[in-house]
Amino acid sequence: MGKLSAVLVALVTLSLTGCGYNTLQTNDEQIKASWSEILNQYQRRADLVPNLVNTVKGEAKFEQETLTRVIEARSKATSIQATPELINNPAAFQKFQQAQGELSGALSRLMVVSENYPNLKANQGFRDLQAQLEGTENRIAVARNRYIKSVQDYNVTVRSFPSNLMAMAFGYKEKPNFAVENEKEISKTPKVDFGAAPAKPEGEAQGAAK
Repeated sequence: MGKLSAVLVALVTLSLTGCGYNTLQTNDEQIKASWSEILNQYQRRADLVPNLVNTVKGEAKFEQETLTRVIEARSKATSIQATPELINNPAAFQKFQQAQGELSGALSRLMVVSENYPNLKANQGFRDLQAQLEGTENRIAVARNRYIKSVQDYNVTVRSFPSNLMAMAFGYKEKPNFAVENEKEISKTPKVDFGAAPAKPEGEAQGAAK
């Protein structure tokens, strides 16, 4: 019986290996690691926003609508609980993706609008925050690309024969991925009208009139 059990174990092991079970395990773990890195970078960005908002508030007559959109977008993005189950739920994943995309767009617009304010651009604290934000956005892009590749590899394994049989047997299902449409929207440069210069404080305006 001992030898027979050993043979059966060996056959089962070879069967699992040949049918893609190990590949499924490897790909699934890679997705989890890639997802954790995305969340780390999104959290880093969220932590930068309060300091950025406080710095911009110090600029006289800065566009309040732009600032409000950043605050609201951050609140929405951080209100979504990024649980491990989220990457297995297409609807929840899309909601999370949309919220992060809205924050990306709001921050991008704030950076563009800030070009209208020389004093703000000359503020060392603002420049440091801007550099940190740009670096974080780059890291988000890299982490997101790794995640996209990991999910693609996993989904191909789940759909391919004979590994798809193993996937069905052990409950492995396709996972949602970042949508191409959303990627384009995030990378789109916001349109801002630079025709009208920011209003000057009343004292400066009177001085210019003289």
